[in-house]
Amino acid sequence: MSDAQEVTKPDEEAQSPVPEDQSDDSDEGEASGDTEMDFLRSLFSRTLGLGPGEKVLDELTLDGVARYIQSGACKNIICMVGAGISTSAGIPDFRSPVSGLYANLQKYNLPYPEAIFQIDYFKKHPEAFFALARQLYPGQFKPTVCHYFIRMLKEKELLRRCYSQNIDTLERVAGLGDADLVEAHGTFYTSHCLSFLCRKEYTLEWMKEKIFSDEIPKCDKCSGLVKPDIVFFGENLPGRFFTSMTTDFPRCDLLIIMGTSLQVQPFASLVGRVPKSTPRLLINMEKTGESDFMSGMLGLGGGLDFESDKAYRDVAHISTCDDGCLALADLLGWKEELQELVNREHALIDSKNKKEKGEAANEDSSATEKAAPGAEAKSQKTE
Repeated sequence: MSDAQEVTKPDEEAQSPVPEDQSDDSDEGEASGDTEMDFLRSLFSRTLGLGPGEKVLDELTLDGVARYIQSGACKNIICMVGAGISTSAGIPDFRSPVSGLYANLQKYNLPYPEAIFQIDYFKKHPEAFFALARQLYPGQFKPTVCHYFIRMLKEKELLRRCYSQNIDTLERVAGLGDADLVEAHGTFYTSHCLSFLCRKEYTLEWMKEKIFSDEIPKCDKCSGLVKPDIVFFGENLPGRFFTSMTTDFPRCDLLIIMGTSLQVQPFASLVGRVPKSTPRLLINMEKTGESDFMSGMLGLGGGLDFESDKAYRDVAHISTCDDGCLALADLLGWKEELQELVNREHALIDSKNKKEKGEAANEDSSATEKAAPGAEAKSQKTE
């Protein structure tokens, strides 16, 4: 464009008549703003690869998810689970206002509720954590319907992995093994001495004996403090979490999220690691994990999107985790099989517990007889 053209153009525009049907200034501004926002969305999508993917669900409902599973196109399901899948077993979650774990820790005289899981506080005041551990210790609870639904996914060769925030080991009790699980926040299953030069490993039974005898667990080798292998605030997540997620999530063709607030990082960020076309089902008592305002405005990926006009793959089923799993199992034709599995496994657990209690009672009875007055004299007389 020449200098003369640049000079004369404003005058020409000023002299041009305004059409009678032209929109007012506010409409022009809105149109301009929409255009600019579309441009930004397109720019970020192209640059970061965060544009929408292909829609694979015929509808964004639990029925749509069930039909997708039945289609045979879904063979690498990942489950992301939190404390909400264990509440029906009697284990409190963390953040419920009245029944949650953090709401009932006043008796431990903590400076703030989360301190009970702070590694620095634990090293100085381990008593509070081990007192709580007696209430939550694995072996006192039975897996829920939700736990056994995940096991059914495994048995039907649909489960790629279960990523769990829980430390209660109920996934293992339900039948998932090392290869099926990533215990993102660690587990009670093993324990280690905290001494950097020692790090001796201890079993679940060793730790249980210490906790229920009101002892602070100390290392047999160096007398250092022993801690269950659960991840405290201030500690790194297990290496397996990071190595597994890089191979699992790119292959995921259905993500099922259950019983988690998706507030703790880096676990919560996993929802954004699946391919852009992968459906994501949330079974929870409330919607969670949704995109923040800015990400939503820019149309960027990551957070869940249930309601916007751009929603194409995310489904929220608002219910308890057990009810949601039963509803999905029903749609898949698995409900009766799931209920039979739960009943059978719970009966086996009850039988095992009854046997162990009977053996313990017999041991106590034998010990009492041996310690009773006159027992030694009676024994000598018999000889």
